[in-house]
Amino acid sequence: MPADQGAAVIQDLDLRWVVTVLFGLSAAAWVYVIARGPRRGTHLVGQALHTVMAVAMVVMAWPPGAKLPSTAGMVFFLLAAVWFAVIAVSHAGAGHRLIDGYHALMMLAMAWMYALMNDQLLARRSAGQHTTPMPNMPGMQMPGMDMPMDSADAHASTVDTGYPAWITAINWALAIGFAAAAVFWIYRCFARGSAGDADQRWSVVAQAMMAAGMAIAFAVLL
Repeated sequence: MPADQGAAVIQDLDLRWVVTVLFGLSAAAWVYVIARGPRRGTHLVGQALHTVMAVAMVVMAWPPGAKLPSTAGMVFFLLAAVWFAVIAVSHAGAGHRLIDGYHALMMLAMAWMYALMNDQLLARRSAGQHTTPMPNMPGMQMPGMDMPMDSADAHASTVDTGYPAWITAINWALAIGFAAAAVFWIYRCFARGSAGDADQRWSVVAQAMMAAGMAIAFAVLL
């Protein structure tokens, strides 16, 4: 992925539009839920944070947005993750704790996405993939090889220095985790059917779209 386009930019235009639509519709759903009426403070803040996150992902998915400074966004979503973690601890029910814990993880994943865009924090791939040339040793012959390696072939041998293995492992875990979360939210959406109030149904739909979008965003980093 080219370095000047940031970590989250999706190169395939059709896939980029898919992510844009997913997060755009989820932002619209959160705005609809917020606008329907008064809410408890914690619910209102949580819905507002999800709205901000959805808009931020739309912006980040396109080259101009990916070039914006990342530190402020990273700090904002780290604080959002802490907020959801505090809410999760304060809840008595295990179900509520699990859901709020998931929200905290989503905000933390968003902060991680911003961290990947920051060259000063994490090593990431460059446009040309940094390479380390092999030494120039004309006529060098490796054991078991019938043909000598000339200087041109030696200089062509390179070593890829992309993301460190631990960063790739985290991105794999997040991509798989959010894909599983998307399946869960879709199942919950169909399981509910017309049961429950409209706000809950729209919230579940928004969560499904956001989880799917996050899975795609992290999958393109692999």
